[in-house]
Amino acid sequence: METVARIVEPAAADGVDVLGFREMPRNVEAEQALLGAMLVDNASYDRVSSLLEPEHFHVPVHGRIFDAARQLITGGRVADPLTLKAYFEGDNALVDVGGARYLARLAASATSLVHTGDYARTIRDLGVRRSLIRLGEEVVETAYDPRVEEPAEAQIEAAEARLYELAETGREERGFRPLSTAAAAALAQAEAAYKRDGRLSGVATGLIDLDELLGGLHSSDLVVVAGRPSMGKTALATSIAFDAARRHRTEEGEDGKAATVDGAVVAFFSLEMSAEQLAARILAERAGLRSDYIRRGKLSNDEFARLAEASGELASAPLFIDDSPALSVPALRTRARRLRRSHGMSLIVLDYLQLMRPARQHESRVMEISEITQGLKALAKEFDVPVLALSQLSRAVEQRDDKRPILSDLRDSGTIEQDSDVVMFVFREEYYLERGEPRRRDSESDEAFDKRYQRWQSRYEASSGLADLIVAKQRHGPIGNVKLRFAANTASFANYAPAEQLPEQTL
Repeated sequence: METVARIVEPAAADGVDVLGFREMPRNVEAEQALLGAMLVDNASYDRVSSLLEPEHFHVPVHGRIFDAARQLITGGRVADPLTLKAYFEGDNALVDVGGARYLARLAASATSLVHTGDYARTIRDLGVRRSLIRLGEEVVETAYDPRVEEPAEAQIEAAEARLYELAETGREERGFRPLSTAAAAALAQAEAAYKRDGRLSGVATGLIDLDELLGGLHSSDLVVVAGRPSMGKTALATSIAFDAARRHRTEEGEDGKAATVDGAVVAFFSLEMSAEQLAARILAERAGLRSDYIRRGKLSNDEFARLAEASGELASAPLFIDDSPALSVPALRTRARRLRRSHGMSLIVLDYLQLMRPARQHESRVMEISEITQGLKALAKEFDVPVLALSQLSRAVEQRDDKRPILSDLRDSGTIEQDSDVVMFVFREEYYLERGEPRRRDSESDEAFDKRYQRWQSRYEASSGLADLIVAKQRHGPIGNVKLRFAANTASFANYAPAEQLPEQTL
């Protein structure tokens, strides 16, 4: 076994070798044992295929042997010392350790075929650790020698992006699960929904007709709410976020841990508005006051008392706001993970998608948005929570007579539609009619103008105080239109009820 021993580097206690410097974490014997098992029984590859890549091996020639064996096995051919010999006839690294005879020694030294999965996990873990060490060294070197065009904040974002990539590649694939296991999880969700008063399987939005159509906001779903400016996207998001937070309730599970049974702990990432502006909006909505009056202090004593009462209600709601501008997906993920550890975050709200920054530069804005939406969907699945992301629409809406948005109006990229589980549009016809009040045309008669004006007035009055929430895509159920009431003075949404069902106003 002299040849094999050449690869095994001298070991020393406490991770320090005989020359006085730290060794990279590795287990060469595990690499040899795994490769030997694969060459003896090619079926062993199936147990490790989802775990390992060639770069996980510490010894470079071991990574090349693994890659060559993988190509043969996945191509339906036998991988053994004889078939692999042709791949390495000119490989100097293999010649240095004994050439083709080393392949035979690997097969001969295979001790156990049962433990290949354990060997693979060990090799993978050590490979990820080595990558983490290299990343740490690069971060240190960059911080010691900063470039003028790369400020400290940019270095932090780059390091977060690299850590995110490392976390993704270091995560073991879930692989296949028996239908019985998945069915048991689905039954548990249905049971939880049955026990809730609202009979919802997801987080309630507080909007009855929307919850009826969607069944709430489902875990691992990316839900996009899109609209043109001034349609009320942020108002809708804050309404849903606060309603989920104020409903939050936990119960002790069978494992003794607190589990959310209603509502959610909300992480609200506000890339456009400050935390104070967002809080002022929520206060205005809860107190039924105009937000601009709150900013300017135009409040009576009774109104200020209502504001103080609403503030007390907000204080007890588990809604956390991060107003850092231009976040990337890795940075958002890091902050969400931190909140999840400390408070058990169960809903993410993002305002809004186009203000996010890609982790790396791309050739086009379409590719950048694609990276962001894919990252948000991965976040939803990783944390197993709904992600509600707001999005702008393109100006194409303004060029049409019918300004109701459609899926092709999603701004910057079709991948928003592809990656989303639910796409909703906020549309207020009142907004467009208000700005399109008819003007008398040249040489138009009074009678013709009056008829045209009456038609406009009729439409305007019918749409006043109303909004449509158009569910244009839903993976789990039907699409449709949800009508809501919208109060422009407080920028708030409420459940819709026909005028004949509203209580009579007393004078």
